[in-house]
Amino acid sequence: MRDADFTNLLRILDRRTPRRPTLFELFLNDTMYRKIAGPTIAAMTDDLAPWRLRMHGMRGAGFDYASVLASELNFPAAETRHLQTKSLNEGGVIFDRASFNSYPWMDPDRCDYSRLERLEKELPKGMKLVVMCPNGVLENAIQLVGYERLCLMLADNPQLTWDVFEAVGSRLVRYFDIACAYPSVGAAISNDDWGFKTQTMLSPADMRKYVIPWHRKIVAAIHEHNKPAILHSCGNLEAVMEDIIEWIGFDGKHSYEDAIMPVEDAYEKYAGRVAVLGGIDMDFICRRPAQEVRARSIAMLERSAMRGGYALGTGNSVPEYVPEEKFRAMTSAALGPEA
Repeated sequence: MRDADFTNLLRILDRRTPRRPTLFELFLNDTMYRKIAGPTIAAMTDDLAPWRLRMHGMRGAGFDYASVLASELNFPAAETRHLQTKSLNEGGVIFDRASFNSYPWMDPDRCDYSRLERLEKELPKGMKLVVMCPNGVLENAIQLVGYERLCLMLADNPQLTWDVFEAVGSRLVRYFDIACAYPSVGAAISNDDWGFKTQTMLSPADMRKYVIPWHRKIVAAIHEHNKPAILHSCGNLEAVMEDIIEWIGFDGKHSYEDAIMPVEDAYEKYAGRVAVLGGIDMDFICRRPAQEVRARSIAMLERSAMRGGYALGTGNSVPEYVPEEKFRAMTSAALGPEA
């Protein structure tokens, strides 16, 4: 196993060339973590166990960091059905001013962030934590209101819409501000899906009114601690990419899909302006032979070798339906064939 070295990811997020090929994922999956971390780590049951498992699982898979949630902050909604797909209209709990006022909004300053300090004592040498959020500004607004109801609320009650986004956004700004003060944290990810395959989930104008300003404040809070900020967002974001790069100021962009824009095209379009992270399409990984997955991964590393600003990974994440041999075929392009 090669040594962990988080400075490689920092170089990528600074749009420079890393000292060696570097991996990036939002997360892997529990089965893979357990297999890689081993039975001793997997058997632990204390309150740090899920994060320790992820930390050692990602380390064993060749990553220089582990992605974690900083505290218990979240935005609870009603239960939804657990099917192969999920309706964005289910689970809403805010319908009007009264339900907004009675919602049990959590205070980020009263949450417990001590896992960031406690995990630091166990971090493998060379690793850092990368803080995620409990879904982002738009995702939480949709979860609390319901997608169709939110679209109607934009027209029928813009003040309530504004207040929902303010309530979510302000708490996430504070969450990142608190988390990024910890020395164990090396970077932060604002994970917030913004789009469908063809367009953003809200109009670009509404994105700029309700969503994007809060991400600008999130990035400012992260940068205040001299740490880079990454956007993980699925969907077609072409209409707001200039906002992402120039106005918000994200250092890296994650999540790409061949049906929208292959990562090779995204790299050619945005290299040097924002770090391109991951992008080996999920459908491609699942359906194509392992040798094709490895060949595409090698080609992507070769494409970016002299220009920098690229880390290898999937287009989104590594859920359990991704065949492990395909994941290994991809990562071996960065780690070597014996990985």
